Amino acid sequence: MHTEKKDLGHIREKRAFIIDMDGVIYHGNTLLRGAAQFVEWLKREEKRFLFLTNSSERSPEELSQKMARLGIEVGATHFYSSALATAAFLASQKPGGSAYVIGEPGLIHALYRAGYTMNNVNPDYVVVGEASSYNLDTLIKAVRLVVAGAKLIGTNPDLTGPGEGGLVPACGALVAPIELATGKKAYFVGKPNPLMMRHALRTLGVTREETIIVGDRMDTDIIAGIESQIETVLVLTGVTAESDISRFAYAPSHVLEGVFEIPGA
Repeated sequence: MHTEKKDLGHIREKRAFIIDMDGVIYHGNTLLRGAAQFVEWLKREEKRFLFLTNSSERSPEELSQKMARLGIEVGATHFYSSALATAAFLASQKPGGSAYVIGEPGLIHALYRAGYTMNNVNPDYVVVGEASSYNLDTLIKAVRLVVAGAKLIGTNPDLTGPGEGGLVPACGALVAPIELATGKKAYFVGKPNPLMMRHALRTLGVTREETIIVGDRMDTDIIAGIESQIETVLVLTGVTAESDISRFAYAPSHVLEGVFEIPGA
């Protein structure tokens, strides 16, 4: 169903790259084949690039440090997460508001920087991201606050994410029990929400025609590109296998085994 399977010359000609991280550059703390060479190629060819991740756990500084530990030197300005997108969205909706947050420091710090305060009594929003602290007590608290009138926000709709040992539950799976218990639907800010893609294009200072998005998920990365009219590359190093592609009513522009194919020899 996909169109050009491997038009590498066309991909390499693009001026800007929006790149997912988990399943594209690394799995957990394991660097994927050719990832370092791909980033070096981006720098050498003076491409504009932004790592766009639905993970809300880490700040751009932490993501930069993680990449450095894996052997890739990239400054914090090259990272944008669903945590930052969520904080920006809430600040635009209700400046100076408050939130009850189920999430990691990257999300909490992003909200603080956007002028938000933490509130577990009568918050404007209940915000859910990936969280190791998620348990029955936090779930009960979130449900009661949403029932009392707080609006429910998810940093991203991913049900699962890739980990070193296999798939792990992600934000969408953690939000689902709150939705079921309250009858309220969450608003998800991360991919495939076009808000994320528009921010990426603004940050890179490019048009959508000059840009290509590289990701491993049909249900977030590829549909995000399609809905934002940005060309897409699906890499088969993460969540979506080649046999899965035909299950979707849309197709990526290109399918590659991994980012190692892009720089070429």
